[in-house]
Amino acid sequence: MTGDHQTLALLLFSVFIAVTLAITTWVSRRRRGSTEEFYAGGRLFSPMENGFAIAGDYMSAASFLGISGLIALFGYDGLLYSVGFLVAWLIVLFLVAELVRNCGRFTLADVVAARMRERPVRLAAGAASVTVSVLYLVAQMVGAGSLVALLVGGAGQQARTWMVIGVGALMVVYVAFGGMRATTWIQVVKAVLLMGGAVALTVLVLVRFHGDINELLNTAAERSGHGRDFLAPGLKYGGDWTSRLDFISLGIALVLGTAGLPHILSRFYTVPTARSARRSVVWSIGLIGGFYLMTIVLGFGAAAVLGSDAVRASNTAGNTAVPLLALDLGGGAGSTGGTVLFAVVAAVAFATILAVVAGIALASSASVAHDLYASLRRPRDTAQDAQRAEVAVARIAAVAVGAVAIGLALLAQDLNVAFLVGLAFAVAASGNLPVLLFTLFWRRFTTRGAVWSVYGGLIPAITLVVLSPVVSGSPESLFPGLDFAVFPLDNPGVVSIPLGFLMGWLGTVLSPAAADEARHAETEVRALTGAGAA
Repeated sequence: MTGDHQTLALLLFSVFIAVTLAITTWVSRRRRGSTEEFYAGGRLFSPMENGFAIAGDYMSAASFLGISGLIALFGYDGLLYSVGFLVAWLIVLFLVAELVRNCGRFTLADVVAARMRERPVRLAAGAASVTVSVLYLVAQMVGAGSLVALLVGGAGQQARTWMVIGVGALMVVYVAFGGMRATTWIQVVKAVLLMGGAVALTVLVLVRFHGDINELLNTAAERSGHGRDFLAPGLKYGGDWTSRLDFISLGIALVLGTAGLPHILSRFYTVPTARSARRSVVWSIGLIGGFYLMTIVLGFGAAAVLGSDAVRASNTAGNTAVPLLALDLGGGAGSTGGTVLFAVVAAVAFATILAVVAGIALASSASVAHDLYASLRRPRDTAQDAQRAEVAVARIAAVAVGAVAIGLALLAQDLNVAFLVGLAFAVAASGNLPVLLFTLFWRRFTTRGAVWSVYGGLIPAITLVVLSPVVSGSPESLFPGLDFAVFPLDNPGVVSIPLGFLMGWLGTVLSPAAADEARHAETEVRALTGAGAA
């Protein structure tokens, strides 16, 4: 990119960073240092504010950069991500939001521990939540690396590496100093910016094709290099039985994974009541649904305006399709309009990454401190001292989780960010969702069943990813020079998710101790009525 692009985009980056750091500083001066303030923002957010924050948390780099890129490269098959990400919210709305708000305080483990022995289920659920969060963080940081590579004209691996490290450092600052309150307001600002940018680009694409959707699709098919096959299912997932099964696996993971994402579940604790949690989800569904409709236009628009080959030449995974589309729609390389529009879109994408990684890091640090650390430490301190120690551990955990995510992101920089998020969704649906649903709806569920459910879904999901073509055995793998891929699918969801449910059932059936009927009844009343909820 030209010097003008770099200067303007970096200036907009700097403005957003300055604004968000100002929010963090303002919040840090007002915080009380309690766990409720750090993890849940004092439960003071309205449904609309929390709905915007949920949308900001969910509409990640995978949505803005990854999905549009996949549609630009694979046409119809790329739509699976848009559909799966949106349909998943029906499960959240009808099965999870209110019940989780009533049963828990800060994390998923709170819900399970309400009727189980605390230490084993907190250790298991905490480990699963941290694993999912790290995978999700990797996707966002890969998006950051792709963005800066485009901005500096592909100036080398070093620039991408420093961008990933910089995003990780900012994430730690937001979480450590601002907690949930600062993270929420950053996500609200980001959601407004992202929706505005997506609307502007969508309008420009439709204007380019005179509002004729048919012309847009036909042009995209012509310039894709695949003809009419671009608009039909099967281009990416329609080859042999393996790719078709991979399609099913990915679809299951996307639809079920959202209800198990730690950073989404933690947002339900930031509102005062279960009714507010449900209304938050309604707000977020409206925003997210509108956004994913626009990603479809942007994906086909990139194929029609740029051509699939040009998108692939810039980034083999398609992660830079939207910024390139903005550059062309604004007037092309070297034009003032192209420079401005490209810089704005790049800054919005960067804001998206920063906001999402802050939310994920907060959720993962909460799991480490509230579930793992609090379960292992001896209760010698007063309640106030214990809260201070827990918040301090959460801040340290944010640094550690960020460091691990940075290291993995540097290995995965050539993978599509939406694909990486699909892996995180599969692990969330395998390790977190079964234990959550069993806890809420199965009277006989026991502590052994809960532990077996978490590990029985989490360990197979991670193992199958390691043994899949994602890690080795193909030129697109993390380690292309090695080949130990014995599992043929890229996404493990079709195997690991049923295993999570099966192991939860098996552990309960084989448990020597029966379920605590009184605690289940208490949890059921609390979940359905909110009586006794924090």
